[in-house]
Amino acid sequence: MKTMENRCAPHLLHDESRRALLRSAAGIAGVSLIGAPLLGVPQLSCAAAMSKDKRDKLTTDQILDAMQRGNERFRTGKMLQHDYLAQKRATVAGQYPVAVILSCIDSRAPAEIILDAGIGDTFNARIAGNIANDDLLGSLEFACALAGAKVILVMGHTACGAVKGAIDGAQLGNLTGLLNKIKPAVDATYYEGERTSKNSEFVDEVAKTNVRLTITEIRRRSDVLSGLEKDGKIKIVGSMYRLVGGRVDFYR
Repeated sequence: MKTMENRCAPHLLHDESRRALLRSAAGIAGVSLIGAPLLGVPQLSCAAAMSKDKRDKLTTDQILDAMQRGNERFRTGKMLQHDYLAQKRATVAGQYPVAVILSCIDSRAPAEIILDAGIGDTFNARIAGNIANDDLLGSLEFACALAGAKVILVMGHTACGAVKGAIDGAQLGNLTGLLNKIKPAVDATYYEGERTSKNSEFVDEVAKTNVRLTITEIRRRSDVLSGLEKDGKIKIVGSMYRLVGGRVDFYR
């Protein structure tokens, strides 16, 4: 019979509560938890929704630790068995995401899957090159100041097409203006080798710089978010997703 970890468990950001339950329930791993109560504790299922009370008790470091564990499950092929329909039903009445992720639109880098998150765990803002324009900043402010998210995670990725376009000075309609917002990262990246989009190492270094500059822009251009961070209510963190291997490197 499968263990608690393999059969069914609350999704990404319920991990702290689940681990506490696992400690208190040592020795009963042979009992199926699908629809079964555990030592008088409310039933566990893959449909558990984050409550405001649970979210408010989590620290920013606990949230980031849970994200890292989720990515570890993803890249080792040990993802939780999500019942997305049940999670959908569990979040109809309200949502209490613990984090907002600003990432690229690249089809190979879906943040929720990469972090093994469930419905209701995270807000997700996606734009080519994971930049922070006015509309994105407003979305981040909503997520944190109004909806209570505690972490802003800016996620870049390797082999980013938007970064390559910025390096090449590509021009195409409205895309030109977007790529211009990434160009400062090209100039700010110290690199002694070939500084072209054909050099994958240089592209990835620019992508890392772009993440750092995006974080700087968030703090500089949003008094709301910088104020929340100074007060210790949120944490703004950068990360890079590696297409090869699937690992997310967090820069706390």
